[in-house]
Amino acid sequence: MAPTAAFRVAGLLALASSVRAVPVVSEPTTTFTSEPTNLPSPYAISHHNVTSHGPFTGPPATTTGALSTSVIASSIAPAPPPPQIVAYPADGKLHGDQPMPFTPSGGIGTNGSTPIYKVASDFDYQSLALALYHEWIELDLFHWGLATFSDEEFDAYGINAEDRFLLQHMADQEIGHASVLANMLGPQAPKQCTYNYPVSNVREYIDFNQKLTRWAEAGVYGFLPHLNSGPAAQMLLQSITVEARQQLIFRQFGGQFPMPEWHTPGIPQSWAWTLIAPYISSCPYNQTRMVWQNFPALYILNQPNPARINGSNVWNETTGGWANTLSTKGIPAKDLCVNATDKTLDCSAAISQNRSIPLSYPGRQVFLKWDAPGQLVGPNNSYVTTTNVAQPKFAAWLSQLNVTYSPLLNVSLEDRTAYTFQPNVSTWLGDPAINGTMFIALTDVDLPVTPYNVSMINPHVAALAVYQAG
Repeated sequence: MAPTAAFRVAGLLALASSVRAVPVVSEPTTTFTSEPTNLPSPYAISHHNVTSHGPFTGPPATTTGALSTSVIASSIAPAPPPPQIVAYPADGKLHGDQPMPFTPSGGIGTNGSTPIYKVASDFDYQSLALALYHEWIELDLFHWGLATFSDEEFDAYGINAEDRFLLQHMADQEIGHASVLANMLGPQAPKQCTYNYPVSNVREYIDFNQKLTRWAEAGVYGFLPHLNSGPAAQMLLQSITVEARQQLIFRQFGGQFPMPEWHTPGIPQSWAWTLIAPYISSCPYNQTRMVWQNFPALYILNQPNPARINGSNVWNETTGGWANTLSTKGIPAKDLCVNATDKTLDCSAAISQNRSIPLSYPGRQVFLKWDAPGQLVGPNNSYVTTTNVAQPKFAAWLSQLNVTYSPLLNVSLEDRTAYTFQPNVSTWLGDPAINGTMFIALTDVDLPVTPYNVSMINPHVAALAVYQAG
């Protein structure tokens, strides 16, 4: 189906002509009859199973770098908040005429104008195109795992046939998500690509899934309130809430507590694009290009490994930078928590798992290494990692509602290494801020930012990674 310029919602009406309840005598029975509705459903976007996987091996790209026009400034200067928000008394009383009964004044898109489900600015287009890239890779990734690993390999980690059907169902959900986004973007919407996954077994596959769905989810939370098109934001919101459930499911498949954090973080678009791009091998000719920055990879040398009984006692057990996906290579079977007989230590797939040894904790020494800029990444190796930072000085821990900075110590610009200590900070009393699947960036300043303006940090980012705090 060719995407249309505006997304049209087809409403389905369930029309029951009669319902006759039969009195209970012995076996309760109820007879339902209804007339057929004959209402059409919209077609989902055309898609296919990607047959090629692996790193890009084609010729050098003729076009490299992010999409760009004239750049006004190197960064956006801070400005005061809107005066009407500061002036609003917030005293629980009504301060304006009601547009209709039981409706307060104010709000955006509440004046009765017909909603148009399409992008309304460059910001909207590039943000939704980024989200569509994520829907496409998830559609392929979920199918790829089912096709690549045997039932016996899944069973060994407690992921049975019904769980695998859930994985198939989550892949089907991505068809709907991609259809919504492609229709709102129009004919130039990004198409399916080929991909390269940093995994070699089921446990690594599940970990990569739970990390990818987290940054895809967090990436949308970061831009959703900034979209010019409220109707487009509404459609995307109703997809991303399912994405959040998928991330929870993958944590459960990995034997991790499903939602240790009280708030899910939002990240800038350039962070989400940085994290997904290395796993996209090639895309169709004339594919829509992204405006977002690609930051260099950050390697967590002692990244916590949820596959271990003692996940914090590790060294260099990832399959690479950016996602820092766990690796099980070389770990003795007795140290893998899936084999633990003590229920306080095991990590087989479950609705919930309480593990007695934390993955990470305040005061933990975290060892870091990062790439130099200038690496070719992304579709057809046509994007280039860049940074404005000459010397990183801080680790920015982005989790929940907080961005917390800790100083980098023993910095070596020659080796591009340093270490820091995990801060002891809480979002609320009893809620450790640094928890769950979260993010670390290296920066040259400790710029104060909040969830709504977190993208202001981008000009100061030297490298980026996912951190498995819990």
